[in-house]
Amino acid sequence: MIPSITPAELHAELRGANPPTIVDVREPYELRVSSLPGAIHIPLAELLDRMDSLDRNADLVIMCRVGGRSAHAVGILQQHGFTKVRNLTSGINGWAKTVDTSMPEY
Repeated sequence: MIPSITPAELHAELRGANPPTIVDVREPYELRVSSLPGAIHIPLAELLDRMDSLDRNADLVIMCRVGGRSAHAVGILQQHGFTKVRNLTSGINGWAKTVDTSMPEY
């Protein structure tokens, strides 16, 4: 099972005392459409090669456009010892629909 978090839950956590680290696994061209401030960008295809740059003890939320690639990324990270990792359900488009309606969807 893939642990997950909704956009509304993430929004609340980001405003809290210990916000999670967001990892965006979309492609560079997708970031030109929309992005979350402070997110670490690691395209899914580069995740295995770059996962050592992530803190294995940090609370990580993985995001993509609608949640599919990020769910896959959560599974990969779990297989490599990451225990506090969650998928952003509905991705950046879900964020745009429910948290920041000024953000474009694609």
